[in-house]
Amino acid sequence: MKVFCKFREVLDFCSFVEICSYSLLTFDSKSHFLSILDYVVYIPPFFDYFWLIMEFKTNILCIGAGYVGGPTMTVIADKCPDVKVTVVDINQARIAAWNSENLPIFEPGLDDVVKRARGRNLFFSTDIVKGIQEADIIFVSVNTPTKTFGHGAGKASDLQYWEKTARQILDVCDSGKIIVEKSTLPVRTAAAMERILNSNDKGIHFEVLSNPEFLAEGTAIQDLFEPDRVLIGSHQTESGLAACQKLVDVYAHWVPRERILTTNLWSSELTKLTANAFLAQRISSINSISALCEKTGADVDEVAFVMGKDSRIGPKFLKASIGFGGSCFKKDILNLVYLCEYYGLPEVAAYWESVVKINEWQTHRMVSKMLEVMFNTIASKRIAVFGFAFKANTGDTRESPANLVVRDLLAEHAIPVVTDPKAIPDAKRDLADVLEQVQFEEDPYVAAEGAHAVVVCTEWKCFAELDWKKIYNSMAKPAFIFDGRNILDAQELKNIGFEVVSIGKGKAEG
Repeated sequence: MKVFCKFREVLDFCSFVEICSYSLLTFDSKSHFLSILDYVVYIPPFFDYFWLIMEFKTNILCIGAGYVGGPTMTVIADKCPDVKVTVVDINQARIAAWNSENLPIFEPGLDDVVKRARGRNLFFSTDIVKGIQEADIIFVSVNTPTKTFGHGAGKASDLQYWEKTARQILDVCDSGKIIVEKSTLPVRTAAAMERILNSNDKGIHFEVLSNPEFLAEGTAIQDLFEPDRVLIGSHQTESGLAACQKLVDVYAHWVPRERILTTNLWSSELTKLTANAFLAQRISSINSISALCEKTGADVDEVAFVMGKDSRIGPKFLKASIGFGGSCFKKDILNLVYLCEYYGLPEVAAYWESVVKINEWQTHRMVSKMLEVMFNTIASKRIAVFGFAFKANTGDTRESPANLVVRDLLAEHAIPVVTDPKAIPDAKRDLADVLEQVQFEEDPYVAAEGAHAVVVCTEWKCFAELDWKKIYNSMAKPAFIFDGRNILDAQELKNIGFEVVSIGKGKAEG
């Protein structure tokens, strides 16, 4: 099996082998073949690259090169040098980006890990058929968006891409495989996948596992290197448990065994949905209290801090903000709502749906605050939108609160100017239908020039480090700041001359 590596990597390897057994190293200068123990290395004349021929213990394929599949497989390859990892996708441009110096996604630390593993035991390809045929374990990490049509529209997951993938696996395979659900899927989806895969007349058997991701964008690489837990669900049968053990063995290369949790298949599927719902619930809960704080004179940060000292509650996910975004929270909660309705649990469905409604209300509330303090009109006013990514340290804009803010601004005939250090390309895509009405600036200082207000929608650290005196001098007066993430020093800004509105910061009377 050929593995493409950089020449400098074999030098370290060769040095090691020489120390161990120099006599076993031979080099043919004419053919440029280097023989070392059981390895054969081909070194081109110009010594730029070489082919290292070796056998891997396991071949892993991931179908889907997105925010989950790409980073997850990269870390597996980095931590498991005896495993060949191939990531495939139908999107040629995305695969080309994974094979370039400009990766298709921004994630702190990702570039370094990709460069270490790519060409050694990590490969990105559009040859899905070959990848399926060679794989022992196949991760399915395709998009499962919320349906926009038909039964369950607006709540249920759209599984058409998932089903197409399952049928392609069936058509191509001539031997049994372990199939791993990596996408977040409704409970008992694995049963449907098994029905498709095992309906074959080839006499081959597929074992389906559930291995949901628990990554937070912006810290995904850290989360993968040091996970709180790895969850693997399987059938509690002999073949199911055997398949589960093979996946456990992969993660055990670097994850302590006590952190690798195994459950039945359905528990694993439901755990992912429930975990995201609980996290989103905490955010919506504190956001609802932020509105009450503004009315009563309380400070939401102080309330959250004291609550977090209660060991039963804890401090995480109690940061009031403009609202949560991302690809998971809203989609997974609505999926949970749909499941509850499907199984005849309307009260449970209504409870979880309220989490989404509170979140959207919190986001819309920002422009309402603008109208309240900016003389009941923002028509024709330049509004600088600081941040479009749904959170800091990522370029991902899916379900970003900034999208709603910009559209609310346009509805009031304002002139939004969007700036973001990583997300402007995706912002332009998300706002394609109103692109002519929105301005985009790479430089936040330029975005704020002549603006009547700045609204902070993403908690980028660089925004807190700006020269706000310089920004104030360039803005129309009175100059307003609406801090949707509470990352700025409000008192310092007020001393400069800004009128500041923060989330959950009320003015006490008396």
